[in-house]
Amino acid sequence: MSGAFRIGAAGLAKLLLLAAAAAADSPDAATAAKPPAKYTLRYRFQPGETIRWKVVHRARVDASVAGTSQTTETVSSSIKVWKIQEVGPDGAATFEQWVENVDMWQKLSGRMEVRYNSQTDKTPPVGFENLAKSIGVPLSRTTINPLGKILRRENLTAKPTVQQDGLITIPLPDSPVAIGETWSYPCDIEIPLEGGRIKTIKSRQSFTLEEVKNSVATVRVATQILTPVSDPAIEAQLMQRDSSGTVRFDIERGRVVGQQMDTDKRVVGFRGQASSLHYQTRFTEELLAQTPAAESVVPAGAEAGPPQTPATRTTSSTTPQKQAK
Repeated sequence: MSGAFRIGAAGLAKLLLLAAAAAADSPDAATAAKPPAKYTLRYRFQPGETIRWKVVHRARVDASVAGTSQTTETVSSSIKVWKIQEVGPDGAATFEQWVENVDMWQKLSGRMEVRYNSQTDKTPPVGFENLAKSIGVPLSRTTINPLGKILRRENLTAKPTVQQDGLITIPLPDSPVAIGETWSYPCDIEIPLEGGRIKTIKSRQSFTLEEVKNSVATVRVATQILTPVSDPAIEAQLMQRDSSGTVRFDIERGRVVGQQMDTDKRVVGFRGQASSLHYQTRFTEELLAQTPAAESVVPAGAEAGPPQTPATRTTSSTTPQKQAK
């Protein structure tokens, strides 16, 4: 009996070893042992390049104060241009930013709507004069490194009237990242207060690599407010900067090819107890083909009516955040 038991145990041990070896050689085991793919995200530009994006910004603000309600709606469509002036040995690129043309539609409840198309209107409507002066001229000169960090930035005109992009760039991670990995970047948001004072709100933007398809990385962007805020008046201004969405980054070409950022926030009591504010925006941006002439702008008037609710609308904007130094 004992001999038979020893033979059986030895045979069983051999079977277990063979099974383990077979499992190690199986495709499933090889997949499990293979580390996840990692991707290096870097900005890359060439001197002399002219890069254009179509930008569409929609915003709707519903405000109610002491029983009086007002709705403000804005739609703008524009062509944003980066003219790459030089690229250093370290990959840092210096570019001038322009707005080539703009088509805007604005309406306040109880008033006539106002439209302005910089390509067809020789004289801008009242209140749009400064905007018209900002079209077709360099607005700023910026230098960024391959990670998207702003090294230098110089305004070339007075404070721009034209609504520009939600983020000049998204900061990229120092190291290669796998799908599902997250990196973050601190941001300071300056809120003007009565009396000319400024309150600085600490925030953080987090970025998560969601997928990579055909060399295009989809990055999820979210804003996290770190400074506790209990004043509804400050919240009313802060919610304009609290956006989230996705950015599509072409890994091979080294640039953003599209993004969509949304805001949908509501604040009660921003101007007394009987007051409320509902702020909805969407900002979209799409890279245009590099042709000698800019793509024509889709007229804002061609949009199907005023901005829609987040469930049905297709475009709008976010306010640029100030990068922390």
